[in-house]
Amino acid sequence: MAKPCEYYAKNLNTNLIPLALYVHLPWCERKCPYCDFNSHEQFDSHLEDGYIDALLTDLRQQRLKAPSRPLFSVFLGGGTPSLFSGPSIARLLKGIDQLWGIGSGVEITMEANPGSAEAKRFAAYRSAGVNRLSLGIQSFADPQLAALGRVHDKAQAIQAIHLAKSHFNRFNLDIMHGLPNQTVGAALDDLDRAIDASRGHISWYQLTIEPNTTFWSRPPTLPHDDILTDIQDAGEARFNASGLTQYEVSAWAGPQQRSQHNLNYWTFGDYIGIGAGAHGKITGDDGSVVRTRRSRSPRDYLAGVTEGVKPHYQELPNSELPIEFMLNALRLKEGVPASLFKAHTGLELAVVKPHIDQLVARGLMSDDREVIATTTHGFRFLNDVVASFMDDPEEVLGAQLLKE
Repeated sequence: MAKPCEYYAKNLNTNLIPLALYVHLPWCERKCPYCDFNSHEQFDSHLEDGYIDALLTDLRQQRLKAPSRPLFSVFLGGGTPSLFSGPSIARLLKGIDQLWGIGSGVEITMEANPGSAEAKRFAAYRSAGVNRLSLGIQSFADPQLAALGRVHDKAQAIQAIHLAKSHFNRFNLDIMHGLPNQTVGAALDDLDRAIDASRGHISWYQLTIEPNTTFWSRPPTLPHDDILTDIQDAGEARFNASGLTQYEVSAWAGPQQRSQHNLNYWTFGDYIGIGAGAHGKITGDDGSVVRTRRSRSPRDYLAGVTEGVKPHYQELPNSELPIEFMLNALRLKEGVPASLFKAHTGLELAVVKPHIDQLVARGLMSDDREVIATTTHGFRFLNDVVASFMDDPEEVLGAQLLKE
């Protein structure tokens, strides 16, 4: 019988694990009632210089955790990053390049709102080095936009897409469905407009009511489940007819348009997180996986970085790695190579094989030993598939190791 430790890689080749950078810009013009992200109102442009300084200091502090690894992608998220001026974004990206190096082929995505003030800056963002936008359209219907608390209207959404096409070869459109009192026809009208306007990538997802949001305390009237099912089924048919392919739970894309940054998340790659409330994940040469997080409060973050306060570090127990990997990888409709499990966790696939075998027998996971993937049926019931790996991580891992 093998010893448990033999199922852990002594030395992972971390150079084979992609490393991305996530930058959090936490301010919004107005907090949307459905949003549970770390975002804050009352943005003051006078904060820009100090915050950019803090981000670069933060990156400098964290560089020691992942030395000599090139950046795979950069993502500027929020909040509303497009509240920051073009020169500020240029200074940020130049600083990242000087500290770490940004290769010529690196995907640099920036989230942006379609408000007229932000859209006027698209040319400056492209000049600064951003090569992909993610536009928070959500809907093309003014009543729905008002219900969602969005600060833009249909006309501004259309204009923002027009400007995005003028400056970017790649951009994503965020579209929600299952909105307050939304009919199947209205949801499909939003989707059809997005498909027509798209340059090859759409994130299409159902509105959910999350704790600690205005909608949680004052919930709107949402469509019944049968209407939500009809929207989902009809929407998928629309995508299939359009030529866009679903590659992730809520993402459809054309050739060469998939989000590289998000693919890194779903394949359990590493990423550094800088900014207020930013999270990160770093794999050490010994196979250890560390989660990092920064203070959610912009004020506390700025003060902490200035004073040299390091991020909070938490090493993941080996027992949690299988579910962490599966929770991410199974979001991809095509799955991932089976070899990636050991390459990115340091664990043998034998740890989770009994669970996979049970799901294969139920018709929920593929029986192809070369990939870790759900079946088409399993993808529709992804929550049930993922839950099967969550019985008790400590007991599951320990039992599997001792059986060998």
